[in-house]
Amino acid sequence: MPDATIHTVGTILENLNPVLYRVSLTNGKIILAHLSKPLTEANATFQPQDRVVLELTPFDFDQARILRLEA
Repeated sequence: MPDATIHTVGTILENLNPVLYRVSLTNGKIILAHLSKPLTEANATFQPQDRVVLELTPFDFDQARILRLEA
């Protein structure tokens, strides 16, 4: 059974390339986040100050996957 993932919300700070973003978590930590495969295939882009839902693993809190724009 795979380990559970952690979902949280973050704010986009800057776009580093078409699929990589610098994101600030609600606790103030700044991490790198990449687009999920469906967002990459849809050519999704986010702007600074957009709030997004992130998925982190319990093993690495410095990287995350962007799942969607926060509703």
